[in-house]
Amino acid sequence: MSMKHVSVLLLLLQMSCCFRFGICGKVLVWPMEYSHWMNLNIILEELVRRGHEVIVLRNSASIFLDPSKETGIKFENFSVSFTKDDLEDFFTQWVNKWTDLDKDSYWGYFPLMQEMFLEYSDSFENLCKEAVSNKKLMAKLQESKFDVLLSDAIGPCGELLAELLKIPFVYSLRFSPGHILEKYSGGLTLPPSYVPMILSDLSGKMKFMERVKNMLCMLYFDFWFQTFNENRWDRLYSEVLGRPVKFYELVGKADMWLIRSYWDLEFPRPTLPNIHFVGGLHCKPAQPLPKEMEDFVQSSGEEGVVVFSLGSMVSNMTEERANVIASALAQLPQKIFWRFDGQKPSSLGSNTRLYKWIPQNDLLGHPKTKAFITHGGTNGIYEAIYHGVPMVGIPLFADQPDNIVHMQAKGAAVRLDFNTMTSTDLLNALKTVIYNPSYKENAMRLSRIHHDQPTKPLDRAVFWIEYVMRHKGAKHLRVAAHDLTWYQYHSLDVIGFLLACVGTVVFIILECCLFSYKMFVKTGKKNKKE
Repeated sequence: MSMKHVSVLLLLLQMSCCFRFGICGKVLVWPMEYSHWMNLNIILEELVRRGHEVIVLRNSASIFLDPSKETGIKFENFSVSFTKDDLEDFFTQWVNKWTDLDKDSYWGYFPLMQEMFLEYSDSFENLCKEAVSNKKLMAKLQESKFDVLLSDAIGPCGELLAELLKIPFVYSLRFSPGHILEKYSGGLTLPPSYVPMILSDLSGKMKFMERVKNMLCMLYFDFWFQTFNENRWDRLYSEVLGRPVKFYELVGKADMWLIRSYWDLEFPRPTLPNIHFVGGLHCKPAQPLPKEMEDFVQSSGEEGVVVFSLGSMVSNMTEERANVIASALAQLPQKIFWRFDGQKPSSLGSNTRLYKWIPQNDLLGHPKTKAFITHGGTNGIYEAIYHGVPMVGIPLFADQPDNIVHMQAKGAAVRLDFNTMTSTDLLNALKTVIYNPSYKENAMRLSRIHHDQPTKPLDRAVFWIEYVMRHKGAKHLRVAAHDLTWYQYHSLDVIGFLLACVGTVVFIILECCLFSYKMFVKTGKKNKKE
């Protein structure tokens, strides 16, 4: 087929989308890097498939955003004063710092983590400044007449661009530390009695002392922890917009929040009409493996295979840790696919093969896969849930400990500590999830929950983005809490008024009683004298 025919066919597909869905709009995207981009990219590809025009703002130092690998998605490039190497070094050091934090010293852990988030905030502030101060870029965006902006709430600036361009905007995110953005900007209610704070390392099944810990954690995040340097963002946004504005108020104008989680991973909690859970939107049926990998799988016989990956952001495992892991894997009868980018461990067994990259979803979906060793990243967790594979979790940073704790509470995972585990610990954990049938049964139960949805997570995410486009926003779904002050939200003014009313009534009653008593005494004395 000639290129001319292909172009006509694509045009007809876009036109059919316009007739079917009522709108084919223009979507502006303020992206994030690493796994955040992978999730966002899935949504963008589906939007393009439905005929929408998608333009991604790509800075010159971007790590993961590669226009040559994308079909249909357009990129608007702008220059920044730092390089790709600078950005990679920042994220690598940031992840290494978080991984090395002493999580056993709970109240020493959070202050150090806050320092890291303020570094992160400063980095994004510089990126945002360079974007909005680029007059050529902003003029082009103004002329483009976008219908909606899509961004990740953990990467600030999308809400500022939406305000400048006067367009509605939608967030896609997994979480913000302590759920601060979701709670104070999104209006989400999170009772600490049964909703574990993110980064608290707690599940939804809490005993008394765990609820105490959760309450203290919530108070810490509410009154002390800063995800972003709020004062600096307030000042930046006010300067750019030419009027006083608060960062969290601008974030609160989001028309829709798409949370990359679902009730297979999370525990039930209250939600709102403009907050939708779309966890696992990237999941899909397994595809055939490359021949070399398939041959290795088949050589495992009845014992099957184990898949091992610590994600794309971990590449500096020490030789000692690598050998501890390799020694444990070598004692298994299963064949092992290990995603590993480093020097080959000396204790590596003949049953283990190292790969710099593996088709993780396809391996997890293979019928011979018995277990998944994972760092607990949301993408990997959801692929394991989708295919019903039990896990050994070795969390490192961010939401990974929370994800593994949730899977452990649901009976689908065993948790280990990366820095302290021995070869015996890892070997025993793997034997537990492989040979104890309850782990496979629980993993399959979660898989059935995930698959039993009225619509697929990706379709749901795209529907709500298109919904915002069709209605030019979704302010009718926002709760009135956004228009209340903090004391009105907690009904402190109403409580104060009612207490004043009760106090007044009690006072009047007491005064009447006292007056009656005095009159009674006075009358009694008068009668005695007579």
